This record gives sequence, C-alpha cells and structure tokens, in this order.
Amino acid sequence: MRRTLLHRLTRSHRSALPAVAGLLLLTACGSGGETAGPPPVCGPGSNPSASAETPTPAATTDEDGVTVLGTGGGADSGASARPCAVYTLTNREPQPFTYVVTIAFRSESGRALGNVDDTVETVAPGRTVRRTVNGSGLSPDAVGTADAKVLKVRGFPTAEAPSTSGACPPTGVRVYADEGDAAMGLRVVGLHLENCGTRPYRLNGYPRIEIRDEDHERVGSVSIVQGGEAIAGGTGAEGPPRRLELLPGERAHAGLVWRNTVEGGVDGPVNAPYARVWAKPGAAPVTVIPELDLGTTGRLGVGPWKKDEE
Repeated sequence: MRRTLLHRLTRSHRSALPAVAGLLLLTACGSGGETAGPPPVCGPGSNPSASAETPTPAATTDEDGVTVLGTGGGADSGASARPCAVYTLTNREPQPFTYVVTIAFRSESGRALGNVDDTVETVAPGRTVRRTVNGSGLSPDAVGTADAKVLKVRGFPTAEAPSTSGACPPTGVRVYADEGDAAMGLRVVGLHLENCGTRPYRLNGYPRIEIRDEDHERVGSVSIVQGGEAIAGGTGAEGPPRRLELLPGERAHAGLVWRNTVEGGVDGPVNAPYARVWAKPGAAPVTVIPELDLGTTGRLGVGPWKKDEE
C-alpha cells in the first residue's frame, strides 16, 4: 500500500496571564512562530510596512492547556490576507517537550475553512510560549478574519523526537512514521529508519512497540503481534525477519497494521495516539504519532524491518 512521508509530531497545561493576553490582543498575527515585537500582517505576500489589523478576541477555547487568545487578518494592496490566530501553550511536564498543535479555522458563518498544524519545538519545563499561525495553507477563498479553535494537541519528550531531516541524531539513525493508509477499516502506517551516521547499522527482526494513550500512559489491553499478516495480507508488513546491514545513507521500513472494527463487548474502543519505537534491543526510543484507532479488536500487527529498494 502507498506510504506517504509524514513528519507529524501532548499535552500541556492551561496558562495565560491577563497582562500577556492583553498584549497579544493588541498585536496583529504574524506568519507563525513565537511573536516578538510588532509582527507583520499575516498572509503570504503581505507588505510588512502595511498597517496590521488588530486580532479580535476569540471565544476563548482551551484544549489540553492550549488557549486561543485572538484571531485576525489584514489587507495588502487591496487583497485580503489569510486569517490568523494567536494562542499560548505551557509545558507543565518535567522535561522538555515538543508539540504539534492543530488549529481549526471556520468562517464567521460557521463554514469549515480547514486546519493548520503548528509544530512547537523544545518547550522547556514550566515555560509558556506565545504562538501565531496563519491560514496560508487553507483554501483560496479563506481570507479575512475567521473563528479559530484548538482541534488537537499532541506532544512528546524532545529527547524522543522523530527526525526526517536536519542534523543527524546522536544515535546515528533517523526514525519516523509516515501518514499511513486507511481503507475499509484497515490501517497501515509505515515506520522508517535511515542510517545518517558514518558506520553500518544492523537490524535483525522486528521493531519493539509500546502503545501510549493521550496521557502518555502505557496501554496494556492491546496485544502486539509480530507480522502484519496476523491482521491482513497484502500490506507489505508480512514476511520473515531478516538480518540487515544498512550502510550510511541506506534506509529500512516496517509496518504497523490494525483494524478499527468496533464490536460489542465489555471494553470500549481503544484510541491511543502515541507509539514508542525501539528499532532494536538497546536502541534509544523514539515516539511517533500513528493515531491508533484500534476499535475493540485488541490487536496491533508489527511487520519486520525490510531494506528499502533503490
């Protein structure tokens, strides 16, 4: 099945001092990231010297400690800018966390305009950050001011962050998950590993998987079985495990396979966003976000590592 690369990366706690909120609502939205000083009008191609529109107070929404403080938009040479939103996020975890915050935009009439994912890297414990996002990736008719709400917050310890590019991690390998495929209740998400180091990297067998819920608690009610064929055939996650040696620059992949069937029973459906992945015994764990909607099936199939074809 088709695999598409994704770098998608949970929780924080509510915090927004009134003084900070007031400051935010007196500034226009920027193009993304932490805002410092007078930000430009939001929207692609906007003129930084144009007058910025003041964000309007939103009906304050709070999801996992992330709070939308205001929304805005602006005009540039007669063309309306994209809608934008200002929010705050506080890391109340005991270690640095990286977050992915999904903001949903709606028109003033209530029509869905689309969602924007904002990645917030390495927030120190106890630190509150202020972020702005704009709708540059929304549909062309999404212009002006719109309502915004927090749709979803996902996060993980920065030390366990997946990596698709940039500097090679100290482990010498990158590990990440793709967007996956879904058809008729069958889910397949690919795990990918790249040897970005200077020495050969050896694999033998299956990655070790540990399922975690939204609170990062281990989910013990799901059986993790070796081989994707235990769930369904033809997913690419089947076959016997083999010894692999990845030279620098070479890659390998494995598959996570499950069904989201919901049937009657005492236990309800299992929805767990996170999976901790150990590429092999002794490897450092990496947390990925496959969004496991396992229904009441109680099983997750894990395929063996396979070397990528050139």
